[in-house]
Amino acid sequence: MPFTQLPRALAGALADRGYAQPTAVQAAVLEPGAVGRDLLVSAQTGSGKTVAFGLAFAADLLGDADRLGQPGAPLALVIAPTRELALQVATELAWLYAPAGARIATCVGGMNPTVERRALYQGTHIVVGTPGRLRDHLERGALDLSALRCAVLDEADEMLDMGFREELEEILDATPDGRRSLLFSATMPRPIAALAKRYQRDALRIETVGEERGHGDIAYQAVAVAPAEIENAVVNLLRFHEAQTAILFCATRDNVRHLHATLTERGFTAVALSGEHSQNERNHALQALRDGRARICVATDVAARGIDIPSLSLVVHVEVPRDAEVLQHRSGRTGRAGRKGTAVLVVPYPRRRRVEMMLRSAQVEAQWVPVPTAEAIRAQDNERLLEELLKPIEPIEADEALAATLLEKRSPQDLALALVQAYRAKLPEPEDLAEQDPRAAPVRREGFDDVQWFRMDIGRRQNADPRWLLPLLCRRGHITRNEIGAIRIGQFETYFQVPSAIARKFADAVKRTGVVDAEDERGIRIEASAEAPREVAKGRRRENAGGGGAGGPGGAPYASSSQGGHGHGAPRPHRKGPPRGPKPPRG
Repeated sequence: MPFTQLPRALAGALADRGYAQPTAVQAAVLEPGAVGRDLLVSAQTGSGKTVAFGLAFAADLLGDADRLGQPGAPLALVIAPTRELALQVATELAWLYAPAGARIATCVGGMNPTVERRALYQGTHIVVGTPGRLRDHLERGALDLSALRCAVLDEADEMLDMGFREELEEILDATPDGRRSLLFSATMPRPIAALAKRYQRDALRIETVGEERGHGDIAYQAVAVAPAEIENAVVNLLRFHEAQTAILFCATRDNVRHLHATLTERGFTAVALSGEHSQNERNHALQALRDGRARICVATDVAARGIDIPSLSLVVHVEVPRDAEVLQHRSGRTGRAGRKGTAVLVVPYPRRRRVEMMLRSAQVEAQWVPVPTAEAIRAQDNERLLEELLKPIEPIEADEALAATLLEKRSPQDLALALVQAYRAKLPEPEDLAEQDPRAAPVRREGFDDVQWFRMDIGRRQNADPRWLLPLLCRRGHITRNEIGAIRIGQFETYFQVPSAIARKFADAVKRTGVVDAEDERGIRIEASAEAPREVAKGRRRENAGGGGAGGPGGAPYASSSQGGHGHGAPRPHRKGPPRGPKPPRG
């Protein structure tokens, strides 16, 4: 259905922006039954809710007029949780209300408060701000809410999570009794209901989230990788998708700093966003993304709300979100306003089960795909180059003269080759990921006639898999993959071979690296085994004779593989439960 019953100024602004049909939330707030009422709205990020509440309070501000009167005390107040979201809301309302002659003031932390107070004293129609800064202006007498006709709380659940309850209550207590209140929230927990009950009258409940919580315009993918290969996987994902703009989410400031430095070193144009950056630095980073000087943003969850970049089509969860809500808010940076987007989760092998549970909780269907290989990336590069070069060309006289000169000096084949090489030179090189097939059959390898067996107190019950065990052993033992022989995985322990010639060096290195930084690997004990796993299993079967044994089907407690394998049986466990997962990330 097209937009109807709108003030002429706003209808013209929507038409100029190419808005032909309202989104679900926009249509809901424009229904006759919603006009003039307090609204309690559940809407996902990226659903067009900023325009929705801009349209919802249009009648309160304009009435039957086409333009607003002289600016004075604000008529509408929008409160948002973060600086980025508040500035984004102000930008959206600016174009929507420009034909109506609206003056909009922003009041956010990190900006010059003197400039903000001056704007408030000079008069405004709409004020957009964050709770802390708005309360500061209110207490100093700069923010006069006596003429307010509508108050909007955007991302109300996030503001309560961030501890802004007191600020919100103080601001709302200062508003007139007759004003409307529009409360927008992705979720409706008990504190939101209590806030609505206190500050709203006979509010109309609007639910647009629906049963399908995942955005319909976002394609979710998940890639499983060894923990040591995460950065290489990110590089290949960026190169394969070649998104005009992408955002990569990390858990901590330190990880943002490290990944940003790594990508910049490899030739990507990237900016960073985290809590350690000033507002000025954040503004410059976002502007670099909008004008194309940078294509990648590495960020903590501080950037998960409020950033709307039209060209952003790829979100990569470099570190697994702590819960389904964070997954939704991060992914919601793309697939906005009808545009298509892709969200990719990079999942360390030990955490795949947890991610699958989180996806089910979020009601998101993600396609598990392999990490793009270097060969697949180069094939994509070739297709893109051919598509670009085969586009119609508009001849320019100066260029034709230069092209003729080049053809005199070089053959067409040489020129085409130079063009291809120049194109490739601008692209960062893809990474070769060492992917091991855990189903591979044992292979006899040179140098493994004399071996020492070692054991780890981790098995199939803890998601042991050669694809992440191999990098762990290489890091802990300071050896290479080629120096690790057969791996035999039991239910609670794993055995592996190391050539006797380097066994002492390996054992010494393991002792020195017994405490590691990665939480997924902390506490995994590695020690030499006096016996091969087959002899250990035989001994335990003798101990359990008559009692059913501890082995799996057929009495075989282990399955072996040369650098890979799965087992079935259960020697007596040395560890209860899986390795500890990471603590909830803090941005």
